Amino acid sequence: MCRNIRTLYNFQPPATDDELRAASIQFVRKLSGFTHPSHANEAAFNRAVDEVQAVATRLMQSLVTAAPPRDRAEWAARAKARAVKRFG
Repeated sequence: MCRNIRTLYNFQPPATDDELRAASIQFVRKLSGFTHPSHANEAAFNRAVDEVQAVATRLMQSLVTAAPPRDRAEWAARAKARAVKRFG
C-alpha cells in the first residue's frame, strides 16, 4: 500500500484531525491514482476524502488497547535512523 501512511493509533499525544485528514487524502490519492483530481472529479475526490476521514475517526475512537501509549518522538527518531541507514 502507501508507504507514507503511518500508524496513528496508540500514540501520545493522540493523532490530530489534521493527521487523519492527511492520511485520508493519501489513501484516496492511492486508490484513485490522482495527485490532484480534475475539476470534473474534484467533488467526488473531496467527498471520498471526507468519508474516509470520518471512518478513520470512528475507528480510532472505538479501538481499545491495554498497551501503554507509544512516544511519538521516540518513533520519529527510529524512523529517521532507518532512513539514514537506508539512504545514507
